[in-house]
Amino acid sequence: MKSLTLMRHGKSSWDFEVRDKDRPLQERGVNDAILVAQTVKVNLTTPDIIFSSPAARALHTCMIFVRESKLDLSKVKITEELYDFDGDSVITFLKSLDERYKNVMIFGHNHAFTSISNIFGNKSIDNLPTAGLVTLHFDVEKWSDIKQGTTEKIIFPKQLK
Repeated sequence: MKSLTLMRHGKSSWDFEVRDKDRPLQERGVNDAILVAQTVKVNLTTPDIIFSSPAARALHTCMIFVRESKLDLSKVKITEELYDFDGDSVITFLKSLDERYKNVMIFGHNHAFTSISNIFGNKSIDNLPTAGLVTLHFDVEKWSDIKQGTTEKIIFPKQLK
């Protein structure tokens, strides 16, 4: 059995003239990330490993989640493959994960995360909003074998307000 939790980065700011990778979170993005983390930490299955896109907004969201959930920071790895917007790179990354990982959490971007949630989950999502979280379970032993799984959790920040 494999479990994947995807969390889209919090709302980012366009107020600064910086490269896309360097765009920071807005205050709302920070607050929504905190809210989602505080909501799920109660029954969160501790990830074996956590991967984040190198983009500032995704990594900041990841750090907020890790801190609020009291997860081990040493489990966080930054990977370029998650700086992907269509999902192809993310899917390739997921299918090549080390088999010793049963529960994986990733932080990244849309449209990739909405697409992956719909490709691999059994519940349709129109759009995974910023700081939105989805957990998928797969009845497989190998990450390379993932296909249609079960959508176990969908959390949108606005549902929590």
